[in-house]
Amino acid sequence: MTKQILVTNDDGVHSEGIHALAEALRALGDVTIVAPHAEASAIGHALTLRRPLRLETLRDGVYEVDGTPTDCVNIAVTQVYRRIPDLIVSGINKGYNLGDDVTYSGTVAGALEGALLGVPSLAVSIERSAETYEFGPAAAIAASVAEAVLSRGLDPRVFLNINVPPGQPRGMRVTCQGKRNHVTVVAERLDPRSRPYFWIEEGQNLWEPHDRSDYQAVTDGFVSITPLQPDMTAHDALQAVAALGISLPGRVEVE
Repeated sequence: MTKQILVTNDDGVHSEGIHALAEALRALGDVTIVAPHAEASAIGHALTLRRPLRLETLRDGVYEVDGTPTDCVNIAVTQVYRRIPDLIVSGINKGYNLGDDVTYSGTVAGALEGALLGVPSLAVSIERSAETYEFGPAAAIAASVAEAVLSRGLDPRVFLNINVPPGQPRGMRVTCQGKRNHVTVVAERLDPRSRPYFWIEEGQNLWEPHDRSDYQAVTDGFVSITPLQPDMTAHDALQAVAALGISLPGRVEVE
């Protein structure tokens, strides 16, 4: 039976990256693109609940939704496929999604929603560039990972975050999320009527050293593949939190 592959992103349905990715995946099955009408970067795992969403057909197998990547996945599964696809791939994003930044990423959110729905899912990103983007190498790598995942599967509720360095990669590393010293940078400016407004800028890029991190892998020229999961529980901290002696009605229990 032909595999059904859903492709989405957060850069928008007209981004060159999503079409390069879809083309590379067509050797593995039937590919359908359902992506945001406009760029939805840094929107995280947002779901639109307070206004209607519209699904538009651009051409055969290519659809746009006036919403978030998470919206796109849900509408694709229920209105385009009307069943669960075999694989969801989100990308190719213009800019890495490394370390703590995955919590903001709409690209990663598309794959996260797939994992929540029980679909093996991938997120794919490349380094941001001021020059013309070369999506071909990352698309080929994504197709290779997708082929392996379609063949062997993933553990339930696990999805893969793939970051591809520029040039010819030196190889692949299975990595963990990097950590950086997060410093918020908010610029205050004045509009033409001298009223203040604010512009959130990228924070400092000071990464903590870690040989197995996603950041270190791409810095060293390797493709980073990080298995992620929706469960954000700090399991190692359960006993410590129970020992805080929080006074509440009843008894504090730790499973």
